[in-house]
Amino acid sequence: MAADDNAWFAPKRFGYGSGLPVAWQGWVFMLAHVAVTIGTALWLQRSPPAAIAALPACRSWPCRSTPPRRVAAGSGVPRATDRPACLPDLNPRAAMVARMKQAHRILLAAAALGALALPAALVSAQTAAPYTIVETGQTFPRLQLAVDAIGNGAGTIRIAPGRYGDCAIQADGDVLYSATPGTVVFDSMICEGKAALVLRGRSARVEGLTFANLRVPDGNGAGIRLEKGSLSVTQSWFKDSEEGIITGDNPAGTIAIDKSTFTRLGRCDRGLSCAHSIYTGDYGALTVTRSRFEAGRGGHYVKTRAGRVAVLASSFDDSAGRTTNYMIDLSAGATGRITNNWFLQGSDKENYSAFIAIGAEGHAHSADGLSIDANDARYAPGVERKSAFVADWTGDRLAMGSNALAQGLTRYERR
Repeated sequence: MAADDNAWFAPKRFGYGSGLPVAWQGWVFMLAHVAVTIGTALWLQRSPPAAIAALPACRSWPCRSTPPRRVAAGSGVPRATDRPACLPDLNPRAAMVARMKQAHRILLAAAALGALALPAALVSAQTAAPYTIVETGQTFPRLQLAVDAIGNGAGTIRIAPGRYGDCAIQADGDVLYSATPGTVVFDSMICEGKAALVLRGRSARVEGLTFANLRVPDGNGAGIRLEKGSLSVTQSWFKDSEEGIITGDNPAGTIAIDKSTFTRLGRCDRGLSCAHSIYTGDYGALTVTRSRFEAGRGGHYVKTRAGRVAVLASSFDDSAGRTTNYMIDLSAGATGRITNNWFLQGSDKENYSAFIAIGAEGHAHSADGLSIDANDARYAPGVERKSAFVADWTGDRLAMGSNALAQGLTRYERR
């Protein structure tokens, strides 16, 4: 059966089948099934069949736990062999009722287990192939098979709700990876020792996915690794990994990120190169809009070598960050806009000397005309220090507009 956008139950993390409900209808169905099954078993236990209740009461010989005392023959006292040594002290009606109650208790336990298992069985066919190519209706059990089926063409892969230990490599074509936001998680699985999605086709679009718990020995395990082509990401969440998005160089390509969240990402330890929430190479353009960066675990929140940037209407909440660095690092200089953003610097910093850094690692791109305007920058409560809102290594003519800065923040610093 093709994957359904209105699925009631999530597929299992590994293999086929289903898990807990992901829609209110699923919860109602499962709870109603449990209630009816358990209620029926309780009713049977408390109301044994009328035929059993009508059995006549007739007692048998009492049960002897030890053989009777033996006496001499002719004494007038019955010998041990004169009657059974042990008979149950129950009449047939009571014995039958006891057996029925025991059977009902077993039925009750089996019903409870069955109540939990039945919803999974009912939807197992639905979730056996959670990846659907929308244009053809084909379904696949693994993401890589769906990507390979699109090949050098173009297509949309619709992903059923669930948590997946899965990953894929896109070598060709134009692929849209789509899910209802908040219902699909790619957890822990890495392809080629790089990322959950390794992209080197013409283009990729990612909508509504969550990437979590991605780590590799090199220290830069990512949700998405873009090696070639253009990328668009919207309404996605990258969390609890070494890196959210990392790219190679492609001056002809573009990257656009909208309405997405980056949580507890980055690291800068073990003597390895630092990892960041977003780290792009020399791309043609990077655009980040209406997104949130929070609680970094090292490195920068946005580090890019792109020649053109636009960071607009986004928030950088470093209050719960640990050993983090710059909020935005334009490593090689860039033109564009950093406008209408909210910045909050926390207390646990590896480098608190600047919020925005321009050209700290080179001057491959001009920063002339880079507009930095209408931003709000401040420290987390209890943090008192001096820092620069913008630290510039290029000396180019920046367009510094009006920004709301907390006490202790220097508007611009030439380095």
